[in-house]
Amino acid sequence: MEFRTFVFFFLSGVLLLAALRVITARNPVHAALYLVLAFFSASGIWMLLQAEFLAMALILVYVGAVMVLFLFVVMMLDINLDRLREGFWSYLPLGSIIALLMVAEMALVLGGRQLGLLESSVRQATTEDSNVQAVGRLLFTDYVYPFELASVILLVGIVAAVALTQREKRKNKAVSPGQQVFVKWKDRVRVLSMPAEKRDN
Repeated sequence: MEFRTFVFFFLSGVLLLAALRVITARNPVHAALYLVLAFFSASGIWMLLQAEFLAMALILVYVGAVMVLFLFVVMMLDINLDRLREGFWSYLPLGSIIALLMVAEMALVLGGRQLGLLESSVRQATTEDSNVQAVGRLLFTDYVYPFELASVILLVGIVAAVALTQREKRKNKAVSPGQQVFVKWKDRVRVLSMPAEKRDN
């Protein structure tokens, strides 16, 4: 078996296992950690195909944003954060295993490329165009409508998330500008007549 084939099967197996554990794990922290591992494994497969831009975008966008997403869900569900902090050390073994798997994947992909073991037979773009330029040209020419549709879907998701946070009645006092305009000074100011007082020296 070639080294490239071994790396592909290794990354694919880790990706399938991590994806399965994302939907079967009962603990949300464990599910988030497995999701990070799944994204990282998928980016390794992109690296094997010499699509460096997609691999880095997957890591930066998804792996970087999944923790923010998880924190947002924790805040939405009003989970007791003190209990999560108390159970930090119980998550350490699983987190260490996932971190070691990620380091092993990086070593296989990057080390294999440095040693010349991952020579690709995938047809590359012309020498004048880089990977990023080729993806950008395709994204904004042939696939501009799906790109715009994805942006609309993301906008709908943002609006829905804001609407979910505003379900309860606001506890702060709201002021109606229409009522403020028609207020008269007699309704707000009261002049009191008080007798003068003298201080005794």
